[in-house]
Amino acid sequence: MADAFMIRSEAQLEALYRRPTARAAAKVRSRIDHASARFIDLCPFVVLATGHGSTADASPRGGPPGFILRLDDRHVAIPDLGGNNLLDSYRNVVASPGVGLLLMVPGRDETLRINGPGLLTTDPALLDRFTPELRRPRLALVVETEEIYGHCAKAFRRSRLWDPASWDELAAAPDLAEIYAAQAPEVDEAEMRRSLVRLYGEELAEDVPPA
Repeated sequence: MADAFMIRSEAQLEALYRRPTARAAAKVRSRIDHASARFIDLCPFVVLATGHGSTADASPRGGPPGFILRLDDRHVAIPDLGGNNLLDSYRNVVASPGVGLLLMVPGRDETLRINGPGLLTTDPALLDRFTPELRRPRLALVVETEEIYGHCAKAFRRSRLWDPASWDELAAAPDLAEIYAAQAPEVDEAEMRRSLVRLYGEELAEDVPPA
């Protein structure tokens, strides 16, 4: 990339775009309204964004609707469920508490965004409040809604993410087994695929609380 074309200031950046509309500028709130509360309560999937220094991380988190817990009109809590134990997101929160959440509901092209400081807690009273469909988490991430707002549908409609016709068109996309095999020649792709299927089943079974 030619250095002369690099954007190095906010003024250069803003010169490329029209000013945001008054509605867009005014949409950011700090409290959870009743409609946003319903979206949170029905949300089964969220992308958790964290960062520290020059490193950023975006991590998918999922569960049954209600797995994201509303504590009050300024705070939500997300339970820790089984992962790879690298703890990248949590290490970032410990070092730098800024958190971004992108909440999605299948079939809805609009999303809900929450930005604000996060903290990690093992408070037993909080951990006992999460949905009984899942095992009791080891810890929870609590995020303050410093900013909460809806995000428009354009990205999802451009990508046709929820359009089943597009799923068939993209069926050739590599799965994780193919990616692992491409990154490490010693990995047997077919065996890795079988192993992942087995691991997914075993680890998801651990999400269910004991009978």
